[in-house]
Amino acid sequence: MRILLTNDDGIYARGLAALYRELAKDAECLIVAPEIEQSAVGHAITIARPLMVRKARKNGHFLGYAVSGTPADCVKIGICELAGGAVDLVVSGINRGANVGINVLYSGTVSAATEAAIQGIPSMAISLDSHQEADFTPAARFARKMAAFILENPLPHVALNVNVPAVPENEIRGVVAAKQGRARLMESFDRRVDPRENAYYWLTGETRLSDNEDEDSDGSALRRGMITVTPIYYDLTRHDLLEGLKTWIRDRFPERS
Repeated sequence: MRILLTNDDGIYARGLAALYRELAKDAECLIVAPEIEQSAVGHAITIARPLMVRKARKNGHFLGYAVSGTPADCVKIGICELAGGAVDLVVSGINRGANVGINVLYSGTVSAATEAAIQGIPSMAISLDSHQEADFTPAARFARKMAAFILENPLPHVALNVNVPAVPENEIRGVVAAKQGRARLMESFDRRVDPRENAYYWLTGETRLSDNEDEDSDGSALRRGMITVTPIYYDLTRHDLLEGLKTWIRDRFPERS
């Protein structure tokens, strides 16, 4: 059994190391991850320049492949070129900071798992709800359980987005299947001026639940101390509106014979 591991925090990230330590207990694990941090790059892929790949080492030992690209790039090249055989599961993380609500559209962590789903490979993205120094061990242990579940119950073309509260393991209140909510980053820009009087800006802000956030959403459940598991899919079509839109178009733009 072969698992491909990636992330968006970079190949030397602590969350990725914790994930490898746990999942390597059950399977052959190969790390293919960005050479540098690629947070919030979404599902970007590299087409205007070549992807550089190098063997990364830590303490003199082979760690994995460092790629000069995005998380989605890592999954693509990992599956097609670097794995050396079939990949049974792709796991992305453990991310620093939750990926809930609308933020999943920006997340490189989630996009890596989505890319695997597009390729028809079962996948999971896992994030820890903290941007501070935190213990990744509980999240890694849960990832191991989820990996076993996914391998026993594969969901082709579906990725599972998992978020873990940053609390001691005995304080986690449970696990819940949750829908994607409407939490989003409330942006602000920190304006600064360089020595040549040129203005520049740092994007900052915090993720907030919407005023009418549903109780069964990922953000609400995570705030209550629950691990959330959300099945996500890359089809962005509003199917409930499709028939009405077809009728409107037929009425106003009839086909020419």
